[in-house]
Amino acid sequence: MNIHKVEKSNTVLTLVIIGNLDTNNSRLAQACIDDILTKDTHNEIEVDFSKVKFLDSSGIGALVYLYKRLIERERNMYIKNATGQPLEFMKLLRINQAISIS
Repeated sequence: MNIHKVEKSNTVLTLVIIGNLDTNNSRLAQACIDDILTKDTHNEIEVDFSKVKFLDSSGIGALVYLYKRLIERERNMYIKNATGQPLEFMKLLRINQAISIS
């Protein structure tokens, strides 16, 4: 799994996740999440799921961790381009009630 950071503007940072966001890869994502929380100043974080085919509970945990920490810092996060199993899993767990999914 890879996470590419794409700066859309001074206020919006897009994280493009490439690969599965599962138990093994959630640990790898943690370094990127910590980097965003401590070094990044964008007000909005957009997580692009267009290249994610599988999401498990560890991946959900990583997303929720990022979301909570951003909210504490008065920053926003949303998920875009989620389809298939990742989208269905997020809906099943009602993640869309807390994090905007488009």
